[in-house]
Amino acid sequence: MTDENITIRRAVPTDLEGILELQAANQRDLGGHLSASLPSSTILEMIRSMPVIVAISGSDLLGFLMMSKQEMNQDIPIIRAMLSAYPIDTDTLVYGPICIRSEMRGQGLAHGLFNELGRIKPQLKCVCFIRRDNLSSIRAHLKIGMQEVGGFIFNQTDHVIFSYTA
Repeated sequence: MTDENITIRRAVPTDLEGILELQAANQRDLGGHLSASLPSSTILEMIRSMPVIVAISGSDLLGFLMMSKQEMNQDIPIIRAMLSAYPIDTDTLVYGPICIRSEMRGQGLAHGLFNELGRIKPQLKCVCFIRRDNLSSIRAHLKIGMQEVGGFIFNQTDHVIFSYTA
């Protein structure tokens, strides 16, 4: 990363507003790459129960990486589609979404978020999906050691499934 003023840490409830703003700014209808929008209550539950990681500079939230147990995602159709195509055991977490502020992309921030997650949860087993046309995200996930394990179609869009085991 290029800025030593960036702090990467586990999220706390006061980070919720920044996470919601970054999530909203990166929805598909605004030109972003996020495939779903999580409600604030779900994000707050994830912050309280799972390792959600944030990157902060001053009072600005630059990025986030979320994790959840599969039962926390039962109401999200795209997650159900992924888990139908690639069932996981109860020890495997759903990784994502990960979102980096547009002007911070390509500077190693995603890798920094993932490294902090690995520090907090060293026995990490997780799966995620990425739209097959999101080549920069696919490259970033391959770079951090994830492996392609499958794919699925959701809303007429091709997705790739990645898995990671520490």
